[in-house]
Amino acid sequence: MNINSLIQLLVILEECSKPEALVGELEQVIRACGFEYYSLSRHSQQNPEPWAGMLAGRWPEQWQQIYAAKKYLLVDPIVRYLGHAQRPFRWRESMAAFRKDGHERRMEQMMVDAFGHGLEDGYIFPVHGRSGILGGLSISGKPVELSPVAISLFEAVARKAFWRLLDLKGEAQALETVLPAETPLTRREMEILRYLAEGMTSMEISKMLKISNHTVDWYMNGLQDKLKAKNRQQAVALAFRHGLIS
Repeated sequence: MNINSLIQLLVILEECSKPEALVGELEQVIRACGFEYYSLSRHSQQNPEPWAGMLAGRWPEQWQQIYAAKKYLLVDPIVRYLGHAQRPFRWRESMAAFRKDGHERRMEQMMVDAFGHGLEDGYIFPVHGRSGILGGLSISGKPVELSPVAISLFEAVARKAFWRLLDLKGEAQALETVLPAETPLTRREMEILRYLAEGMTSMEISKMLKISNHTVDWYMNGLQDKLKAKNRQQAVALAFRHGLIS
């Protein structure tokens, strides 16, 4: 892993004056670090088209068609985990978060299909804005062990590339201003929120939904972030105040 190339890339990205040049520099360093594929994308829970938010990327041949045909977006653990992630994560961390989820077998099948197309492992580096998750950088291919320093640098590269590319396209300011003030909650988040309002514990909710305590706590942390609540009790109070539950 060439740490210096990542540091230099941060400077180069700032100096790029055209989107094509920025993407070329980004892709060159990603491949030099051992990753064959990547995607720099906007994140949207409302958009059903999986590739609509991609700003730049390179995927295995036919993978996009297979992903769309099998409707993997509906169960993709990486996309679901990214919706709440506060830090970079490895693909396998997303699978671990959804153990005993109702879609676990479909998730596993998706990961097997991905492996068969050369997407054996990868990392995601979320990009956040004032209103929450805005997008992220995904790098994948053969398994590569990133050091903590490399992960931190890739996180900085993801933010710099994301905002610089949008800036060169004249879309950076619009991205933040058009976002809704309140991020919509997912169906599973609403379920957990209702059970919280009924006074149920994490253990009770996990048994009710047949998911792990870890997954319940992960959803609860996401709820608190979305509602800007300090704790679970305040999350419930804010949900009542905004009419999310009654």
